[in-house]
Amino acid sequence: MPIKLFATLWLCLFFTAANAVGYGDKAPEWTGNDLVDGSQIEFPEILNGKPAVLVFWATWCPYCKAFMPYVKEIQAEYAKHGIQIISFNALERGIGNPKAYVDSLNFPFIAIADADNIAQQYNVQFIPGLMIVNGDGMVVYRRRSTNLPAGKTVSQQWAEEVRQVLDILIE
Repeated sequence: MPIKLFATLWLCLFFTAANAVGYGDKAPEWTGNDLVDGSQIEFPEILNGKPAVLVFWATWCPYCKAFMPYVKEIQAEYAKHGIQIISFNALERGIGNPKAYVDSLNFPFIAIADADNIAQQYNVQFIPGLMIVNGDGMVVYRRRSTNLPAGKTVSQQWAEEVRQVLDILIE
């Protein structure tokens, strides 16, 4: 591989990783419309000083479909601590009906419509994008990519990682 090409690829990878919102970074501010009622949501104001789980999803994503039942459990377990689930419909590609999908999940969470711009701000490269922010809006967890197939095993792994971080935050 010619040295110029190698150097260019390395710099692209370096700057892409350097621009990713990761552990210890202040999460970017955003404004979005709730998919269910159309209300305007502003971040970080929505936090009210409490941690939140951020989930970037699409209706076509098998990983998202496998993970959402665990998100529902996490919401039920941690709502009493003021922890919210904030989800972002992103990378939808016009394939599914996001509102119908959210309605079918049947649990309370914030669902931001048309969130491609927010996903871009957070440098979400694959979905589900999964992060936790503390009450000050600092990223305290960001899931890594995986080679595991979509399904119960990887969803349980992500759910356990989320629970471990939330348990630390609510102590």
